[in-house]
Amino acid sequence: MTTGLRFAEQAVEASAANAPGSIKALRAEGSAAFQTLGFPTTRNEDWHYTNVSAISSGQYLPAIDSPVGAISADALAPFTFGADWPLVVFVNGRFAPDLSTLNTLPAGIRVLDMATASAEEPELLGKYLGTIAPATRDGFTALNAAFAGEGTFIHVAKEMVIEHPIHLLHVMDEQGANIMSHPRHVMVVERHAKASVVESYVSVADVPYFTNAVVEAFVEDGATLQVIRIQRESRQANHVGTVEARQGRDSHFLTFTFQTGANLSRSNVYTVLDGEGCGCTINGLYMLDGEQHGDHQTRVEHVKENCFSREAYKGLIDDSAHGVFNGKVYVHPEAQKTDGKQTNHTLLLSEKAQIDTKPQLEIFADDVKCTHGATVGRMDETALFYLKSRGVGKTLAKQLLMYAFAADVLETIDNPVIVEALETLTVERFTGSAHH
Repeated sequence: MTTGLRFAEQAVEASAANAPGSIKALRAEGSAAFQTLGFPTTRNEDWHYTNVSAISSGQYLPAIDSPVGAISADALAPFTFGADWPLVVFVNGRFAPDLSTLNTLPAGIRVLDMATASAEEPELLGKYLGTIAPATRDGFTALNAAFAGEGTFIHVAKEMVIEHPIHLLHVMDEQGANIMSHPRHVMVVERHAKASVVESYVSVADVPYFTNAVVEAFVEDGATLQVIRIQRESRQANHVGTVEARQGRDSHFLTFTFQTGANLSRSNVYTVLDGEGCGCTINGLYMLDGEQHGDHQTRVEHVKENCFSREAYKGLIDDSAHGVFNGKVYVHPEAQKTDGKQTNHTLLLSEKAQIDTKPQLEIFADDVKCTHGATVGRMDETALFYLKSRGVGKTLAKQLLMYAFAADVLETIDNPVIVEALETLTVERFTGSAHH
């Protein structure tokens, strides 16, 4: 394991560093696991189409060893949806309390940065941290554990409903060059509570860096949690993001992954439907051009009876970019009456654009209703001709068709402000006015 050796050495140092109890334990687990696992290779089935050498050969400095960057509140304005939502800001991988606004939260809803949570709520944090996304999951989750220390702990008490999303905003600037950050966000939504979280990963400078984020989401009986991930990193950045959820009876977990940035990006969404009558909605939109590589992996485990899963990913790929979709629905023998639907539709906008798509079902129960499918196509020339014949210019006609292709999946997001913002980004993406 020559590539990654330096990462392993850094990880051991990080785990030995001064850290509170549960974080220190997670670091030790992570560094040990990473030394065993290393980085995944294309020989690993789940990474068959994604070569991570751009990350493993990188010369990155851990964010926990670097100073907090200085960025103004005004510089954040383009990324906050013009909304006065609870905001947790991380600059170059470090929590920025002066830019964060958490004073609007009612009692029963706690949002703490990881250091505060480990100091003020060590037992509560320790009950959840590292239990859904264990350090042994894969090399990247191990690395995240080894450098644990930044992130948030969100705890929503039973029957509480949060009116607005909690926004976790990660910003990189010039000082973030060659930094690697490993945020860990732990979200607990207790019985019959309802919450929404937005994770944004953005850049105000075109510099190289590496983000390796992990979310652990606990959705208890009757609870609802929506997690919206927006990845608009620098074109020189590399991004790995993992969301792992465990659901209780009659709960609903919704995720949406919006991916336009980074050189190499990988998104993992894994959920375990571990209570009767629960369901998940896992959707996403990826837009790639230039030499970008974007990989989306999902895994839905149906463990109990009478659960549903809905999954729809769409992609727009231009130039020499490469997209990957691998979705697995796994139905355990006890999970009778499962209702699962999974689709992946990709539009290739150039001759060199590529997609490797592999929707999969593994069913070990006999009374189920599961479907899956994938389509890969090019721009509809008939529709283009029709629009041009009506006086619409070629560029605008293409934009209209791309927008129409993407709009229905964007509209599954349960927040009109975010839908509108992402629709705007989708249109801008192919005019050249929003390239990251």
